[in-house]
Amino acid sequence: MGQNNTVNLRTVALVGHGAAGKTTLAETLLAAAGAISSKGSVEKGNTVCDFDPLEKELGHSVNSAIASFNWLDARIHLIDTPGYPDFAGQAIGALAAVDTALVVINAQTGIELSTERMMRFAAARNLCRMIVVNKIDAENIDLPKLVGEIRERFGPECMLLDLPAHHSQDVVEVLGHDDGDSDFESVAAAHRALIDQIVEEDEDLLAKYLDDGADPNLEELHAPFEKALRAGHLIPILFVSAKTGAGIPQLLDTLAKLAPNPAEGNPPPFYKGSLDDPASVSFDAVPDAEKHVLAHVFKIVSDPFVGKLGIFRVHQGTIRKETQLFVGDAKRAFKVGHLYRLQGKDYLEVDALFPGEIGAIAKIDEIEFDGVLHDSHDEDRIHLKPLEFPEPMQGLAVETQRKADEQRLFDVLHKLEIEDPCFKVERHPTTNETVIRGLGEMHLRAKLARMSQQYKIELHTKPPQIAYRETITKKAEGHCRHKKQSGGAGQFGEVMLRVEPLERGAGFEFVDIVKGGVIPGVFMASVEKGVRQALEDGVVGGFPVHDIRVIVHDGKSHSVDSKDIAFFTAGRKATIQAIQAATPIILEPVVDIEVLAPEAAVGDLSGDLSSKRGQLTGTQPRGTGVMAISGKVPLAELDDYQGRLKSLTGGQGSYSIAFSHYAPVPAATQQQLASQKKAVGLDDD
Repeated sequence: MGQNNTVNLRTVALVGHGAAGKTTLAETLLAAAGAISSKGSVEKGNTVCDFDPLEKELGHSVNSAIASFNWLDARIHLIDTPGYPDFAGQAIGALAAVDTALVVINAQTGIELSTERMMRFAAARNLCRMIVVNKIDAENIDLPKLVGEIRERFGPECMLLDLPAHHSQDVVEVLGHDDGDSDFESVAAAHRALIDQIVEEDEDLLAKYLDDGADPNLEELHAPFEKALRAGHLIPILFVSAKTGAGIPQLLDTLAKLAPNPAEGNPPPFYKGSLDDPASVSFDAVPDAEKHVLAHVFKIVSDPFVGKLGIFRVHQGTIRKETQLFVGDAKRAFKVGHLYRLQGKDYLEVDALFPGEIGAIAKIDEIEFDGVLHDSHDEDRIHLKPLEFPEPMQGLAVETQRKADEQRLFDVLHKLEIEDPCFKVERHPTTNETVIRGLGEMHLRAKLARMSQQYKIELHTKPPQIAYRETITKKAEGHCRHKKQSGGAGQFGEVMLRVEPLERGAGFEFVDIVKGGVIPGVFMASVEKGVRQALEDGVVGGFPVHDIRVIVHDGKSHSVDSKDIAFFTAGRKATIQAIQAATPIILEPVVDIEVLAPEAAVGDLSGDLSSKRGQLTGTQPRGTGVMAISGKVPLAELDDYQGRLKSLTGGQGSYSIAFSHYAPVPAATQQQLASQKKAVGLDDD
């Protein structure tokens, strides 16, 4: 195919839970399409997509990986993503680069946590979705039951596009066939249901279908099939065994013939302006190679050999070597020196990339995650609607084993942070702690292993302080007159203010309603700085104060002695006084937890979570003899939970967490935290 023929391009992401076989499926597709000479395996550590040394050691994906292959007349760009919830940032980020999400389900374990999450994320992104049921060759599986569960969970629009046959050794496609052998369900019934669903998208075709009673041909079905995919009225179900190759030719044909090209998929949600600006307007990127360039950076890699690598999807225009590109709203352009297409770990240099293609540029410091690349100031202030990533809540306090590595540690942590939207680095000056936060224990262990293996930095770790917050529960007044005289010029500033509680999650508002210039405008910025300092330092337990409005309504100044430092101090102390009078409380993070464990351990695990102030919300079967326990639990109660889980399940349990909300701590805990603040001398002077 012509490389600039956008009609023949497909971009798909393999998403789903860990151990669903996504990387093996990607490897099988590449081998079947002739993109690689022989199929590697995860067990041997020689697959195209799991090339990182840590992935080979762990036996599962940690990062998303890009590969491409040709099938029939199509060029298919494929992104293999990690499935374990700890690495969800890599999977969610890939959704910004594709038109279709292939949600892979393990036939043995059925619908799992990441299955539901990625179906939900893909739907929110308005992507076309297809479900691929893998491992159909496994023993003790019930495919009819699984199909029923898929339809119950995700809706009747989940329709069979093919069916296993000959004891799952083969697959029969049902769009173009109305008879044949299958292991369950009638091919004719599946064919008829699928045709009925598709023709409803086209009134003229539906009328013809009802009048003639004959099936439309595949060419007539193509446009309404794409329309049904775009609208979410059709989510095809396909069956494969990445191990035996059953269903692989049918899946390849589906990608080439039925997956949307860049012009057929739903348009990416670009907008011009600011996201929170009512005046911002949507912007339609057109997959036209002749228009201005518009590309979106969905992944950053710090490669030890090529440096900082920005990986992007071209949505409009053509990027060539020597092209001058802007990043976001930057005024200075950079010149594209080397342009790459990715095939796993290999960087294949190309002369140009066209709409719908995925590529990379190296050694451009200005490139950032979620940045928009463009070649004209006409596209300034154009952004892609940001993805919603889970909040990183699991933390570790870290310090270098060697003092000589201290400065280098921050450089390395910065590189890791810009690569992963779900990895955050915090510096806590009050406790002198450097804290790394991720989505779970496995996530943080992977970061520590990479720092050791790639950057040769060894760290001491310990549990960090929980990310508590403070807030107020009622309105209150605060007043401070700061007056200092020590010979010569003095200091004078007086501030009167009021604090009010805001809704949970609203943050901070500063309001100036001072009249008559009693606090000169030149000093109001210092008052606000003092207020912010008081909120950052906390009042009850030394934790940041959130969800508060501070209204400065009166004050006094002195023509000679008023200074910035005086109003900073007065604003800070008045805020502390007001918060103390506003019945402040401490809030703690509460997380959603899902525990997978043998059925026999459910009672002990439920009792353990309940004893740790957890609230159980349900249990569901997940494969033979395995149960999923879901609930909400304060993050502070999960210290060493991995050890407790191992003890209660004999090492056969696993868990994942995601931030849920903040809630008030018990009175005894608040008293204890306040006492700790006094003990370390953090009280205000």
